[in-house]
Amino acid sequence: MKASDEKNGTPAPDAPGVGMLQRAFAVIRALGEGQAEGSRVTALAKAVGLTQATVHRILHALIAEGVVEQDEASKRYRLSVDFFSLAAQAGNPSRMRTLCRPALLRLCASLGDTIFLLVKSSFDAVCLDMCEGPFPIRSFTGDVGGRVALGVGQGSLAILAFQPEEEREEIIRYNVPRLHNYGVFDEVYLRTEIERVRAQGYAGRNSGLIDGMAGVAVPILDRSGHALGALSVGTLSTRLGEDRLPMVVELLKRQASTIGPQINPFDVAVRRPVHGLTRAMATRPLSGPAQ
Repeated sequence: MKASDEKNGTPAPDAPGVGMLQRAFAVIRALGEGQAEGSRVTALAKAVGLTQATVHRILHALIAEGVVEQDEASKRYRLSVDFFSLAAQAGNPSRMRTLCRPALLRLCASLGDTIFLLVKSSFDAVCLDMCEGPFPIRSFTGDVGGRVALGVGQGSLAILAFQPEEEREEIIRYNVPRLHNYGVFDEVYLRTEIERVRAQGYAGRNSGLIDGMAGVAVPILDRSGHALGALSVGTLSTRLGEDRLPMVVELLKRQASTIGPQINPFDVAVRRPVHGLTRAMATRPLSGPAQ
């Protein structure tokens, strides 16, 4: 096999250094998903399926690059402040966070609930930003940077429902097996929910997969009517009754309708061509809900 892809110049899977790079990113992801106080080598090795010696070498290489640090007292490893600083610099694709932040603040102040900005990332929805309200809630994506399979949760479902048809179909085919991790999903249920969202223009449930929690979301649409992201409200089920739901939906739609036209339609950062989806996610492990 050649060391590079002749079409796009990207390294082939067996190119020198690629395997170690993939292992390093697996360790970084495991650290990001680990406990706040850090992780031990044994736990990281088990999480990524590598030997402790290999993980130890990778960790020390990452420490040398300043993206990982080790607590002197507990000997646990965690991502460094420099890593989060670098991530923050890169964490504003297509100006989405900057563009949407005022809307999140307005909605949070008006509704008194937690507001999420979700964007599409291949077969997942990622929480790009959030504005926390006063009520303690749980969500599938968790904090900023958390991700969930497209179709799970209101924001994710709103994004999926308004994808171009061909792309939506490929996502459904890929994600249906993953949805089994969430307990109650099958393809018929998912397609029924998608049609419901497309008909009413929003995804909303007074009760859902997380006990006591409720949510409603509207897509952020481009000029073609395709979703680039979603604005979502997460709240207690007691705060999203039939009397309040129409008002919440109206406020969300009003903000989303002002954001969509401001997004550059030629910005490739918000486009994920359907032919690139499978390749991008082919080696990604399946994951359950992040709460």
